[in-house]
Parts: sequence; C-alpha cells; structure tokens
Amino acid sequence: MGLSSASTTASATPEGLQLCIFDLRRGQNEGQELDKILFFFPADLPFSAQFSVIGLSEGLITFTRIFSPEAACEAIEAERHSHVFYEAEPDIWMVMVVEKSKEFEAIWRSDALRKVLKEVHYLFVMFHGSIRALLDKDPGGGLTRSHLYYFIMDYLGDFLVGKKLLLPSFRDCLKERGTVQMLTVGREAAIEVQSLVRVLESCAGNIPCHSLILFQDLLVSTTLSPDDTVNLFAYAVLRLTPRALSSGVSSWSYLRKGATSHVSSSSILAGPGGVPEQFQGSDVNSPAGDYNYRVIRPLQQNKWSKGKDGFLVTDIWGAEASNLISATPTVLLHQTQERMYLCAHQHKSLTLIFLIPVSSVLIGDQGVSAVKQQVLENVSLKLLKVEEKLSKGWVGENAYHVSGYRYLLVDGDRNVSRASPAGKVTTLTKDSLLSLSKLREEVDLEKSRAQSDDAGHEKELEVSIRAKNNAWVIARVTRGKELYMVLEKANETLLYASEAVEKFSNRYCNGAFSLN
Repeated sequence: MGLSSASTTASATPEGLQLCIFDLRRGQNEGQELDKILFFFPADLPFSAQFSVIGLSEGLITFTRIFSPEAACEAIEAERHSHVFYEAEPDIWMVMVVEKSKEFEAIWRSDALRKVLKEVHYLFVMFHGSIRALLDKDPGGGLTRSHLYYFIMDYLGDFLVGKKLLLPSFRDCLKERGTVQMLTVGREAAIEVQSLVRVLESCAGNIPCHSLILFQDLLVSTTLSPDDTVNLFAYAVLRLTPRALSSGVSSWSYLRKGATSHVSSSSILAGPGGVPEQFQGSDVNSPAGDYNYRVIRPLQQNKWSKGKDGFLVTDIWGAEASNLISATPTVLLHQTQERMYLCAHQHKSLTLIFLIPVSSVLIGDQGVSAVKQQVLENVSLKLLKVEEKLSKGWVGENAYHVSGYRYLLVDGDRNVSRASPAGKVTTLTKDSLLSLSKLREEVDLEKSRAQSDDAGHEKELEVSIRAKNNAWVIARVTRGKELYMVLEKANETLLYASEAVEKFSNRYCNGAFSLN
C-alpha cells in the first residue's frame, strides 16, 4: 500500500521526481510532523502527499535496519519507481524517488543518483556548514529550510532542459560524479606548475594557504586533501572556469554534453531571487522557511565575472560597505573544519584558486586584498609561462579519446576519473549504453556486498558481456581501480575483446587491469 501511494504522488510531477530531506529527531509528537521536513521537491505537493513519501521512507529505513543494523539503507526498487537513500548526517536523510518512465529515458543507476545527493550535500556543507549545526543555531528550522531551499533549487537548475528536470540516466554510464579529471602534463610543464605553487604560497607570507589550479576544466595541481579537492573542483567547473563563465552552464553538467539541444537554465529563471517559477512556494508554510533570513546562494548562475585585474568577482556574499559580513567568498574545509577565504584568478584557460584561513587574516577584506596584490605582483609572469606551456600541449576536448574504445577509468583511492570525450560517447547505440548501465548496477551491488561482508577486503571483478547489438560490454575492478568499456566494432570472439582490454590496460593504465 505504501509503495502504491508513493507511486501516485510521484507520477503527479512532470519529471517523475521527488527529493526530500528530513530529520528523524524532529516531529516525534503528534501534530508536529511538519517540523520533520527540512526540504521537499516539488514544493507545491500537498503536505499529505509529502507526509506519505516521508512516512514510507521512514518505514523502509526502520525495516531494513532490522536486517542490517550497521549498514544504512541505500536503495529500494519498486515496480515503477526507484527509491534512493542517503544518510547525509546522523538521523538526517536525503531521499530521492524517481519514476521508471521510458518517455524520459529514466533507466536509473541507484549509485549515480545517490552521488547526486552526496554532491549537493558536500557542496552545501562546504559553504554553509552542516545541516545539524544550522538546526542547533536556529532550533525552529527556518534558517535551515531557507538555506536548503535556495541551495538545492540553484543546484537543480543545472539539470533543467526546457521545463524538464533530467537527472543522470543510462546515457551517462561512462561518467563518474564525485571525482576529478586530471590534465596529463609533461616534465617541463610540471616543474613550472610546482614553481608557480611555491611562489603563490610565498605571497601569503607566514599565513598557511592552499591552492587549486585548473586548465580548461581539468585539474593540474592541488594542495588540498582528496575530499576537499573534489568539492572545490566541482564548484570551480560548475561556476568558475572560463567555459562556465562564458556559458553560464557547467561544462560537466549531464545536460550540456551529448544533448542535441540545450536551453540554458538562466533563461527560464523567474520569480523572486531568481528561483524558477515552478519551484516557488506559497507565503504560508513556505518551503523556503522565513524569507527574512539572509541567504547566501553560491550556486546562482551568472553571478561570477572576471575583473580587469584577472581576479574573479561576485556580489553573492554581499557588496555593501556597511555590511559586517565580508564580501569575500568563504568555504569550509572538510578535513580541517577551517573556514577559508576563496580567491580565484584567471588567465586565458588557466584558473588559479587559493584559500586563506579566515582566522589568520585580522582585517578581513583589506587583508585579503593585500594578498591579492602580492599575487598580481609575483605570480603574473609565472601564470603566463604555465598557461603557454599547457596550451602548447593541449590538443582539445578529444585529448583522451582512444580510437575504437569508449571507456571510463576510475581510481577510487585518489578520487580521479578519466573517460572518453562526451561527443564520442554519443556515437554509442542505446543498447550498448543500457547494457553497460545494467552491468555497472551489478558491479555496484557486488562492491556493496563485499564491503558489508568484509570492510577490509576489496572486491576484484572481471565481467565481459555480449550485448543484444553484438557489442562487448566490459567491467574490471581491481585494487581500488575500475575500468568500464564498450567495444561496438570488436570481433565476435571473447578472445578478441579480452586482448583489446589487455592492450588498453598496458598502454594507458600501466597494466593495472592486465590478467598476466
């Protein structure tokens, strides 16, 4: 009965999607159930329907804990819907319910959807701190609801095509969210990059700082922890790189690459504050909480621009001189829980991001401006040299295309991935992509089982499947690394497909996936 009620409410939305965040510690008494809801999309769904979805989710979480007390519920597959769960913080759950509709090509991989939930939560915490900390600051929940509402609505704006919300489907099975894409550089360029990083650090004097350097939308250098690198890289490619500034749309967005037509989400934003009109709630019991709260919206589109001195500027964090809150953007590091000023400088295709501890800058914006001036005086020539060397070795978006292969390579230990260019992946047939998506779903399940059975044991897998269209779909998992591949023009024998994988592994992966 519960599943059918959720199915009814989910099908009421045009995109067949529901996304909610709720706190199990709140709303325990009768008549206070509404207090439990921190965010719900679509916001205009009747509260009775919202309670139905959250009640069902609570029931599934409680039921699955009977059989697996240590492992949180991750996904439940119903006949017409997928229910994806993510415990973002203790007792704070994010749940996504998606409709299995062929019309929207909604053949989902649960882990890919869960990584959407993880990403939006990680980015939210990077800017606003944890959800629990906001609730402790304002027990009424209005502050938390306001921040979650605008942040997630701005985030979902990157998935809008026309008036449809399109999340990762089987067509995105050769992509890996939650990883960074690295630029391969030669020895001379690497030496220049290291020199640039040292000079940048010296500009801050005795103040410890961190840096992130990107060329185009690829990572060149980082001094941050792996988790912080992933988070800041995601934001940089989403809003700061030259391509993001010029288009107003993230270049790694699932909507941008491979889509035959794209409508910029900025063109359909309407209503107060730039929130899409279809996302607006009523004044009473507003999904955004109390509109009197000052809400910083780091994911607003078209809010960053390049100044004459090369530094990126924005008014998102406030621009009034009388405002006690600094206009300089700040982020919270995951590893150290330290708040840092975020400064970004750009020269052509090179984006330089450096972070300065807020606690180390005594005079706020003036202190940050002094560091920026040091950067301009000491780093400019180095930037020119590095950008020139990287540009000479750059052959374009197809730099990592391997003829005859469509592949995804993931290094889970380093949070790094490399894949065939999106334009090349679009040449694959629907059958090939469906087969690989289903194979990846099975690999996800095997990895999850192995982790539950033995946390210290890494699963090793080798699977080769002949698809309906005679393409070979291949997965290999070993020592924290994963390789997924589609060979559509391969010979019919398994031996040929295996030799093709061996050749790829030896040439591009240092033999990591070779059987010998």
